[in-house]
Amino acid sequence: MAEQHGDMDIAEQDRTYAGFLSLIVKVVIASVVLAIFLAIFAT
Repeated sequence: MAEQHGDMDIAEQDRTYAGFLSLIVKVVIASVVLAIFLAIFAT
């Protein structure tokens, strides 16, 4: 019995994953900017 791929529409999952990746990228960029800011201006 051969395994067959489903024909489910995964457009919503794709949008959710893209949004998740976008959020992660924004958080990483904000963290790097904050770290640079603290490295320059922290006493």
